[in-house]
Amino acid sequence: MGLEVTFHEPKFPHFLVFSAHFNIQTMARELSTIRNIGIIAHIDAGKTTVTEQMLYMSGTKHRAGSVDSGTTETDDDPEEQQRGITIFAACVTFQWKQCTVNLLDTPGHVDFTAEVERCLRVLDGAVVVFSAREGVEAQSETVWRQANKYGVPRIVFINKLDREGADFYRVLEEIGPRLNADPVAIQIPVGQGPSHTSDPFQGIIDLIDLKLLRFNKEDQGKTVLVEEIPEELLSDAMDWRNVMLEKLYVHSSEMMELAMEEKPIPNDLIRSALRDACIALKLQPVLCGSALHGAGVQPLLDGVASYLPCPLDRPAVTGVDPKKKDKTLQRKPDPKDPFCALVFKVLPAKTGDMFWIRVYSGKLDSNSRVYNPNRDKKENVAQLWQIHATKRERQGQIESLQCGDIALIIGPRDSITGDTLCDTRDMIELPSIQFAQSVISMAIEPENATERKKLAEVLEMRKRQDPTFHAIENPESGQTLISGMGELHLEVIKNSLVRDYQLNVKFYKPRVSYRETVGSLTEVVGECNRQVGSQQLFARLQVRFEPLEDVSAKVIILDRTPIEKMLPENLRQAALEELKNRSEGGGLIGSFPLTGMRISILGGEIAEVGSDEVAFKIAANDAFDEGLKIGGPTLLEPVMKMEITTPPDYMGEIVGDLQQRRGLIERSETKGAIANITALAPLKELFGYSSAIRSLSQGRAGCSMEPHGYQIAPKEDAEAFAL
Repeated sequence: MGLEVTFHEPKFPHFLVFSAHFNIQTMARELSTIRNIGIIAHIDAGKTTVTEQMLYMSGTKHRAGSVDSGTTETDDDPEEQQRGITIFAACVTFQWKQCTVNLLDTPGHVDFTAEVERCLRVLDGAVVVFSAREGVEAQSETVWRQANKYGVPRIVFINKLDREGADFYRVLEEIGPRLNADPVAIQIPVGQGPSHTSDPFQGIIDLIDLKLLRFNKEDQGKTVLVEEIPEELLSDAMDWRNVMLEKLYVHSSEMMELAMEEKPIPNDLIRSALRDACIALKLQPVLCGSALHGAGVQPLLDGVASYLPCPLDRPAVTGVDPKKKDKTLQRKPDPKDPFCALVFKVLPAKTGDMFWIRVYSGKLDSNSRVYNPNRDKKENVAQLWQIHATKRERQGQIESLQCGDIALIIGPRDSITGDTLCDTRDMIELPSIQFAQSVISMAIEPENATERKKLAEVLEMRKRQDPTFHAIENPESGQTLISGMGELHLEVIKNSLVRDYQLNVKFYKPRVSYRETVGSLTEVVGECNRQVGSQQLFARLQVRFEPLEDVSAKVIILDRTPIEKMLPENLRQAALEELKNRSEGGGLIGSFPLTGMRISILGGEIAEVGSDEVAFKIAANDAFDEGLKIGGPTLLEPVMKMEITTPPDYMGEIVGDLQQRRGLIERSETKGAIANITALAPLKELFGYSSAIRSLSQGRAGCSMEPHGYQIAPKEDAEAFAL
């Protein structure tokens, strides 16, 4: 049966309403041929262009799209096309030689770092893209740390070698110390810079095969010309090949033995040693090119197939028994193991949410039942779909999934991002995904009651889609406070509410999301000694409040009562539960969320009659109020880490402006025609900074920032909220 599809344009972005008749496909394939990879980098390093060229080289597209013209496969949201940046992670699947590649293109802007976090959590490998001009930047460090966190092997692609100021060797030299990495060049460029320079970028030298590769510009690099290395370049190529081999001797005893015996080393052995060391996170193969013109993309795809792991190369996933949390369980990448998958993205829709999942073990059939241990619910899986960005005409319904697959499912009702789906008879709960806290808020107000109901529905859908987005309604003021990761994050949401949902709402200026903690260690006694009806209630609870060194850490609640003074279990649990509930509420200064402190129960007193759970909840509540008051309520403000690039001529003005904004300069250095400044500054002082820095530098400087943590806010700020 052929493919007949009728699509109805959705009112909501990334949502789909469709009626279709599809050939039902199967995704069963050899695990050794699967590559689940992500493209990660700082903003504007060229991630989406690399993705486009990969699709073009693989034959998935007839022509590579352009970010500037808004014709890329993965950036098709109106906001992405207008801004020329990736906002939503997108998945595309294509074939490269013998491999099936599931590729996730991720955002580079820090406001959308949750998209990177959720993708790295489920990937087996990654391609990290660096601009040959800018090198290692702030978000480069962030995504590298995220990859380290999840133990994701990676290869490096140094892009934009045809740009003014490109310097492959400088970037290669930066990667090691800046990222605590061990890069090994397996390619070097022939020339660097645009065509009008004296030594423009012309191609790359493959250090393994010792060949010069040139790329035909007329077909966007699809035709690769393999040539012998010219005599004048051979000596340099041999030097770099020896550097590569020296690094690999440490990781391959077979290579070491051949070298000591002065015997030739087979190229297949070199590739095998590179693969083993890369998968073991010992080193990172470095490739290069210019993705805009397709130069170096085919060798990069070969590198994905050769050096990045398949699901079989990754360790078994570890979780716990949902019924016995102290019991550790494992699932191997084996179709015969019980089914186990992780939900890493949700695309909400009124007609039924769509869930992106990574299958770690077992098999999943359509029209089946699975168990969600996070919600303690059984879920229906009605349909399975292959993902291809948001190009629904390229997606196909499939009848089954197996371990190693990344796909979309429809049917579950209660699952959210980070939840486990598993076999109903053989259950496991995998670690969830932890996302950063939001740092900026904005009040919005619907025009009328009808809009209020509509707004509530839309915001609920947005929360399911974006784990870093929060919305809390204030019934007294009628306003809703929405929170996100930065000004751009809130601006994108604001535009979406108006453009995609046609909501009539007022928007107020963004404001900082402060936190509160206690200023000093204090011990208090909370009491309950009151008559309730005919019953006399009594409880006394000794509680310690102490600030943590890391003011950004979550509130920790402990029971440190000595064994000889231990309270009955029901009373102890009642007190702990009340302290937990209060700690999740606001503080005393401005009802801001509490953070960075430890609350410990040290003991309590009970009476023969009247000491029940209610009494100890009242005593815990009393202790909480006293502890915050006596411990000294302290306001904390979010601090941003900034990475500024500017021509050296404007460095003095920019540094002076930062100091006026209470900024602390951590590092500054000049690399040729570019000066880099790394600084820490309070978010409160940085609203509108992108416009300010353009004004200071005549539009020639750029800035990126990411949340760094919290610090004690100025006294006058705390006093202003206390009024």
